[in-house]
Amino acid sequence: MPGTRVRRRTAHRERRRAARRHALLAVASAVVAIGATAGLIDAGHQDGRDTARPEPTPPPVLQPLPAVPTPTAPAPSASSARPAPAPSPSRTTAHPSAAPTPPPARPTGPAPAPRNRLFRHPHSQVLDWVRANPDDPRRPVIESRIAERPAAVWFAAHNPGEIAGQVRAVTRGAAAAGRTPVLVPYALPDRDCGGASRGGAPDLAAYDAWIREFAQGLGAGAAIVILEPDAIALSDCLTAPERAARFASLARAGRTLRTANPRARVYFDGGHSGWHTPAKQAAALRAAGAATNGDGIFTNVANFHRTADETAYARRVLAALGGPAGLGAVVDTSRNGNGAPAAGKWCDPAGRALGQPPTTRTGESRIDAYLWVKLPGESDGCSGAAGSFTPEYAYALATG
Repeated sequence: MPGTRVRRRTAHRERRRAARRHALLAVASAVVAIGATAGLIDAGHQDGRDTARPEPTPPPVLQPLPAVPTPTAPAPSASSARPAPAPSPSRTTAHPSAAPTPPPARPTGPAPAPRNRLFRHPHSQVLDWVRANPDDPRRPVIESRIAERPAAVWFAAHNPGEIAGQVRAVTRGAAAAGRTPVLVPYALPDRDCGGASRGGAPDLAAYDAWIREFAQGLGAGAAIVILEPDAIALSDCLTAPERAARFASLARAGRTLRTANPRARVYFDGGHSGWHTPAKQAAALRAAGAATNGDGIFTNVANFHRTADETAYARRVLAALGGPAGLGAVVDTSRNGNGAPAAGKWCDPAGRALGQPPTTRTGESRIDAYLWVKLPGESDGCSGAAGSFTPEYAYALATG
């Protein structure tokens, strides 16, 4: 009947419109997660200004990051704490932002530890899930215990010409909220030793240029930079000359970031308590310039070791590293509430739980912050696709 055909055509058009809306939401919700090869923030091009002014900016498009955790035992050949990488975006043809006014010279020694509240980015996979599932019985727990917590923002694509604007969108948003963002540059060449999170810049010269653009977006407010997870602890796969070249590049990166924003604290890769000895990790950190071009170290990214074990390990690494007295450490506590699983169980292991909520007030000497660098609920690749948000896994962590 004609009326029936009209209704069918109308219903078909509505289904197509809904599918298009769903696809757009999926693109916009891709989150910054950890381990991060696929994740980047695309906030569009900016006007070249470098100050963290509270001006409105377009909401960034967050893409999912990888999730393969770092090894739970000292095994250089084990895979790192990152998920599978997404294809690198094509290079932009837009002109780069105008060079910012040179910032004031950074005083000798680490910047003061940030004491204002940490920034929660308004767009993430968990927030998208919460908004899309108001009637799910798990929603209140996931929302209150995960979605409402501040977490790191990952930049995992080598995207020259775009990265400065993407970082600037986050730092301006944080400045407008009076909070401190946690930023994770993750684009070093040969990252993850060719494992699940392989990718990054094509070579170190390209990486150096990318980091210079990244630094242009830091603004002038307090910020925490988690510089290249696994870049130091997972470097035994490189030859000695390759490792020396990587460490020299990391030293340049730390210097570039700290010079661009004297209030930014830059932390270098400290591995975790189940990996290298403090002496070995400190020697590698020293070679990478952590004591002279950084503000401290980070540990336990995407892993599960208890906070007490990590803080004790971090202090031993810092003692062996030497350097300015102000060097500190930050610990990823996103999934360490029940400690590490059995050896070899790294992929969304059962029985894990959220750790301490993110804070810059730890009450522990030389421990600057507990952070959620790995976003809880984003899969390592077993409960769901690597880097994707899995409500079952999130709920298990939140109730573990």
